[in-house]
Amino acid sequence: MTGYVPARLQLRTRPAERAVQPPRPGVPKIAALGGGQGLSASLSALRRLTTELTAVVTVADDGGSSGRLRAELGVLPPGDLRKALAALCGDDEWGRTWSEVIQQRFAGTGELGGHAVGNLLIVALWEKLGDPVEALNWVGRLLNVQGRVLPMSAVPLDIEALVRGHDPLRPAEVTAVRGQASVAVTPGTVQSIRLLPDEPPAVPEAVQAVLEADWVVLGPGSWFTSVLPHLLVPELAKALTETRARRLLTLNLAPQPGETEGFTPQRHLEVIADHAPGLAVDAILVDERAVSGGAFGLADLAGLEQAAERMGAALVLDSVARDDGTPRHDAELLAAAYDRIFRTHGRIGPWR
Repeated sequence: MTGYVPARLQLRTRPAERAVQPPRPGVPKIAALGGGQGLSASLSALRRLTTELTAVVTVADDGGSSGRLRAELGVLPPGDLRKALAALCGDDEWGRTWSEVIQQRFAGTGELGGHAVGNLLIVALWEKLGDPVEALNWVGRLLNVQGRVLPMSAVPLDIEALVRGHDPLRPAEVTAVRGQASVAVTPGTVQSIRLLPDEPPAVPEAVQAVLEADWVVLGPGSWFTSVLPHLLVPELAKALTETRARRLLTLNLAPQPGETEGFTPQRHLEVIADHAPGLAVDAILVDERAVSGGAFGLADLAGLEQAAERMGAALVLDSVARDDGTPRHDAELLAAAYDRIFRTHGRIGPWR
């Protein structure tokens, strides 16, 4: 199967074959971990810096089109994987067109209503090939993406959160809330999360990508449902502590309603340390406007620096947000900030 390319596709897929060639000298290898819109923002920036880019994507989504396909077919939720593939599409006509196509959702209230085209394409290839990694490689070749997309686990996962004040009438009570879609919008304060099943297996290629990277980038994204889950997969967590790569943590631009409402930047770091106490980080990127009267208010910079130091990290303040007032990253600004960090905060040997 891997050696066969239908004749009508040969001219279209040939450009993508360059992505699997050996790394060129001077090109950094980067692994980006996360999910949803946060990971998409990071990938949109990182693909401007390297062709050796691997996205490791959480697989716990249980809402929308992904949740429907997961419940009906027992497959991995494809939505965050689709978003990552779209973010890695090029800026040429081919890339822009395919990025829009796979993100397109069917209208109407019938069985197809609400499903994203890319979700159906990914699931169809999973059924055809029986291998989630190889199927995503095929989608990547079709789209001619800049990099590679991998699920963090080959089994669909559930997130269970302990939430204080989930019931407004019992503000001190701690309740277990299950499911990514429910945790993302839960009232109350999320205390901690765990994955079900316990100790899920990591995709070997994802572990390899972390171990072989020059830099590992974690975040931005929904803190409890997109960022933290990677730290709870034992083989991935082990790889993150053993890799010779530098580690960069990117903070969000604002607290997320429900999931991290009321959180300070320091609290975001404390949550990471609570769930992965052995994880050391080299640099933490924070938008300077977000902590100087922006979405987080006037942050305690001294306290934030101390929280970063406890993780072994340098705190990097930079301008990475869009100018339209929305809590979204600007791809060009984020790419420039990443590049400065990669160049000034050390690396293991010269860029490959």
